[in-house]
Amino acid sequence: MAAAPGKCFLVTGPPGAGFYTREIREGIERVGFEVVTLDGRKAPLASTIISTSESTRWPTVGKYKVDIASFEAVALPELQIKEDTDLFIIDEVGKMELFSSSFFPAVLKVLESNIPLFASIPIPKLGRDIPAVTRLRNHPGAKIFTLSPSNRDAVREQIYTQLVDSLSEQ
Repeated sequence: MAAAPGKCFLVTGPPGAGFYTREIREGIERVGFEVVTLDGRKAPLASTIISTSESTRWPTVGKYKVDIASFEAVALPELQIKEDTDLFIIDEVGKMELFSSSFFPAVLKVLESNIPLFASIPIPKLGRDIPAVTRLRNHPGAKIFTLSPSNRDAVREQIYTQLVDSLSEQ
């Protein structure tokens, strides 16, 4: 079963145009990112400063080492379908998150549930997209909103209206 039309809202755009990403900083230098749940639980996602014997085997994105186990411990329970779930929010379905072999299957289960999904996805770099992101973009129930610094306020209103409509249909 696929998500009903209007149940998958994807936001994309250049960095800084849409979502706030929780950065880890030391002074003015960004040294990593953390995953944060809506109820405030958090764990490291990626870092330039973690150095353990285990971290030498972690995948990298640019200068960041991705802590898959930490990410999964916090993110995967949030993607479990529960009776009282009205909306799933994911920031983001991107390269770091997709190093988890369990993350994208959990996202697909959300899509199959017909519970609305609101997620951010990266813009393709150099014309190339991440295969899992392409799959989301091409999903029959997906509505894609491309943000820019000049349109983000207007698009925010569109997204809000369509999300509210989607939630009221449940």
